[in-house]
Amino acid sequence: MSQDLISKKDLLDLTGISYGQLYRWKRKNLIPEEWFIRKSTFTGQETFFPKVKILERIEKIQLMKENLSLDELADVFSPELTNVSLSKEEILKRRISSKTVMDFFIENIGQLKEFSFEQTLTIYILEKMLQSGDINLEEGRMVLHVLQEHYRKVDSKTAELIFIRKLGMSTCFLASNSDELFFEKGTKVVVRLSLASCLEELKSKWT
Repeated sequence: MSQDLISKKDLLDLTGISYGQLYRWKRKNLIPEEWFIRKSTFTGQETFFPKVKILERIEKIQLMKENLSLDELADVFSPELTNVSLSKEEILKRRISSKTVMDFFIENIGQLKEFSFEQTLTIYILEKMLQSGDINLEEGRMVLHVLQEHYRKVDSKTAELIFIRKLGMSTCFLASNSDELFFEKGTKVVVRLSLASCLEELKSKWT
């Protein structure tokens, strides 16, 4: 996914943190491992980060570490949510989904008392894609079915949801380790979503 990156050297210079601090926060899960992006440069392999996300995260860590231990910060930034569920009312209250998208999900899946973390993530992804106007409701059903059928088959740390369209025909798929993908000429990549980024965003709303 195309994004503005910052090198490790520039990050350390800009924030004033040390190499040791950065990797200690990584070990404590304060900074997601998938944010450490290895790329080849003319000087060899270097580490880069998604600039906006890493700067926001370091600012939060620095503000909160005076009052919380690293373990407590880890619970804030990387809560274990796979076994946690939310009700429809809680999902709407936390603004994970609008009522329109929630109703769309229930229409296709059925009424549920509680929604699992995986189902809530699916709802959140649908919310992002439908509210942006990138896809319509019929295409939303396609996204829903792909996530239902294949989410557990991929590594959410590296996988992407990719939605393409050509000559009015659309399709979507989940791809693991998709640094480079090549499509037939005339194919438009409508949406390319990192599951890891969606997970991070959802966790921030959940906690």
